[in-house]
Amino acid sequence: MAKGNNRNLLIAEELLEHLGGAANIATTTHCMTRLRVAPQDRSKVNMEAIKKTEGVLGVVEEETIQIILGPGAVNKVSAEFEKLLAAADDFDLKDAASKNKSEIDKKNAKPFKLFLRRIASIFIPLIPALVASGLITGITKAIVQAGWLAADSQLAIILTVIGSGLFAYLGILVGTNAAKEFGGSPALGALAGILVINPAVGDIALFGENLLPGRGGLIGVLFAAIFIALVEKQVRKFVPQSLDIIVTPTIALLITGIVTYIVFMPVGGFVSDTITKGLLSVLDLGGVVAGFVLGATFLPLVVTGLHQGLTPVHLELINSIGDDPLLPILAMGGAGQVGAAFAIYFKTKKKSLKRAIGGGLPSGMLGIGEPLIFGVTLPLGRPFLTACLGAGVGGAFQAHFDIATIAVGVSGLPLTFLVHTNQILLYLAGLLISYVFGFIFTYLFGFKDEMAVEFK
Repeated sequence: MAKGNNRNLLIAEELLEHLGGAANIATTTHCMTRLRVAPQDRSKVNMEAIKKTEGVLGVVEEETIQIILGPGAVNKVSAEFEKLLAAADDFDLKDAASKNKSEIDKKNAKPFKLFLRRIASIFIPLIPALVASGLITGITKAIVQAGWLAADSQLAIILTVIGSGLFAYLGILVGTNAAKEFGGSPALGALAGILVINPAVGDIALFGENLLPGRGGLIGVLFAAIFIALVEKQVRKFVPQSLDIIVTPTIALLITGIVTYIVFMPVGGFVSDTITKGLLSVLDLGGVVAGFVLGATFLPLVVTGLHQGLTPVHLELINSIGDDPLLPILAMGGAGQVGAAFAIYFKTKKKSLKRAIGGGLPSGMLGIGEPLIFGVTLPLGRPFLTACLGAGVGGAFQAHFDIATIAVGVSGLPLTFLVHTNQILLYLAGLLISYVFGFIFTYLFGFKDEMAVEFK
């Protein structure tokens, strides 16, 4: 293995070796905490060696191998990893992807899980923008409502414009990513998003009523963008190559536009209403019980990576009712994890386990739970369950007081800036409750030092 000149390069080199070399990599990407790799031949992958690699916090085996590296580190290691792939002269990444991706997906994922992951792949690249815009919007509203800044001041207006821009045009970005994910042209996907959010839609009258711009929300955009990608691919089969650049996008846009206004916007609106009303009914009828169940079952979704598939649900709630009562409940998952980690820290005598917890706690409190999950509680087993129970108690509290966010962002302490200003103290109280009950359940029932056999 070639010697690297920095720690991130060394980690990337070691991971590439354990993954079977550059020729065994079909596709690679990364999110906020995970390097996601699809190998051509899994028999060439040394999973145990990957788990033992310095800097690796854990590994999730799905249709892709998800290597948990943690926030910040994943960006640097991924950059070095991609450089190593690019430097491999005997490897054609695009060719390998086209030959192996569909086979790997079919082999390692059930249809529903695969569908959720494809939806997640549309929204994962948008997370940094959602976090930044949400925090700017939330902090600005908090400052204005606290009386520290006049709502009509130029500074407040500037901050509001900066923070709100993404949410006004989010449909364009979602359409771009959706079309790309389903094999179409990103630019046509952007046009599909514009079809739905264009204010001029209000001038169209169908079936005796004017259409409502944005009707169907992101669900309608997803329908339209996926459809235009499929139409584009089908039309291209019959169009001569010399005319493709003119004929294919024109026909795809025309057909998609008509179908969007007649079908996708009404159907998207119905689906959106069903999702939002259904969730609100569950929370209204289930109350604290629903909050407990939702809070307690969120961490298993994080383990599988399926939690990213909930992003459109959060965004649709905000689009439909103006805020999101689901996110504060689910955010308690990470808080329960923090409480469990504190309990283990105070109870264990193993120095390496204390170091692992000390390294993961700051990220955990800031809403990035993977380091603690894959580095501490999940390997130990029982503490993961007691962390879920602590999260459930906090989720019940959030549900009881109807805590809601005005935007989507990272959970934990940063989410404080996204809840309604008059609910900030209640949200923090729920966060503290999850810390406390995660700590109590783990300290009393979830951990004994002899369980940590892999730590010294």
